[in-house]
Amino acid sequence: MRACPGHLRPGGPSFVKDPTMPRGRYALYDPHDHTPLGVEQFHCAPGPSGWRYVSQVTSPSGDRAGSVDLAIDALGRPLRMELQAIDWRVRGAAIDGVSWVRTDASGAHATEGNAAAHAFTGTSPAFLVAATRLLRLTPGASATRLRLVALTAPVLAPRTLDQSWALLKSEAHSTDNDPLIVDEYQVNELDTGEQHSIHIAGDVVLAAPGIELEDLDTPPSSFT
Repeated sequence: MRACPGHLRPGGPSFVKDPTMPRGRYALYDPHDHTPLGVEQFHCAPGPSGWRYVSQVTSPSGDRAGSVDLAIDALGRPLRMELQAIDWRVRGAAIDGVSWVRTDASGAHATEGNAAAHAFTGTSPAFLVAATRLLRLTPGASATRLRLVALTAPVLAPRTLDQSWALLKSEAHSTDNDPLIVDEYQVNELDTGEQHSIHIAGDVVLAAPGIELEDLDTPPSSFT
């Protein structure tokens, strides 16, 4: 890998601090048997350089289970990604595909990795929003193939996978304020053949396998 850990240091683009930026809570569960996996408290905001999402994850018992910090540029590429689980941390960015450094809790052992992929993915809803910004799909267009590096708790071991995404439709839903535009995506897991739907409004996931939006204190932000 040509990148070194120094390229993956904390920091990144500045974002406008907006008191109305979405803050909320997702419930995470096993998409197959609906076993609760935890809760993700998040806030996110678009800015002049792209979009940023920050969250804390707690286990079903209420213990801290990890965190997510993802910043993407205006084209949807990961400028900075940091995932933390109880015993592992991964920091990555779009460098020669995507590159990352994975360390244990003590920081004594670090391994570097690189893959010819478009972006990262994982259990956090942040990665679904980031994928839509990267793809910029239009309703009715052919499905687009996406190669991702998946990082899932508890060990955050990297795994490369392929998906295809298609935007089925965009619909306006009436609210007390402005209409809410909801995009419905169809995602195919190319290695298993599984197919599922994802509903996203702005920078908030409304429904997806393993994800339930439980609370949102402001409307989703719109991307310009």
